[in-house]
Amino acid sequence: EILTVTIRVDEISNIIRECIEQYNREVKIVNTDIVLQVRDGIARIHGLDEVMVGELVEFKEGTIGVTLKLESNNVGVVLMGDDLMIQEGSSVKATGKIAQIPVSGAYLGRVINDLAKPIDGWGEISTSKSRLIESPASSIISRGSVYEHIQTGLIAIDSIYFQ
Repeated sequence: EILTVTIRVDEISNIIRECIEQYNREVKIVNTDIVLQVRDGIARIHGLDEVMVGELVEFKEGTIGVTLKLESNNVGVVLMGDDLMIQEGSSVKATGKIAQIPVSGAYLGRVINDLAKPIDGWGEISTSKSRLIESPASSIISRGSVYEHIQTGLIAIDSIYFQ
């Protein structure tokens, strides 16, 4: 017996067309690499080719860091948390966000940590604005003039100005 199969081109093209329409290709590029060394609140990370100076990075353990030194084969990161949990060989990923700090009058008199989170037990601080940590200084013309000397507490220095 010979089995004959009829191929209907319109059915096949309809099936392919439906598959193409239902196909949702979402590409998420994550820039990750590994920790080479951790010492004194500084981590050296292999790679992170697309990272920027001042960008926030997140370690597998949840600690946040700020990239400061970019070299050809590694990146120096200042840790904004406990470095005891981070070990050599653990993974780290770039967030794509430049380090910013929230600004508001509500911060006056409050005690915050290095990530601007309140640690004084008075609750959260509500803000609507933020500012880059590494922002350019204001121009010399817009700054106010200094009319008083600052006392440093060092007799040798203070005696020069207060004669």
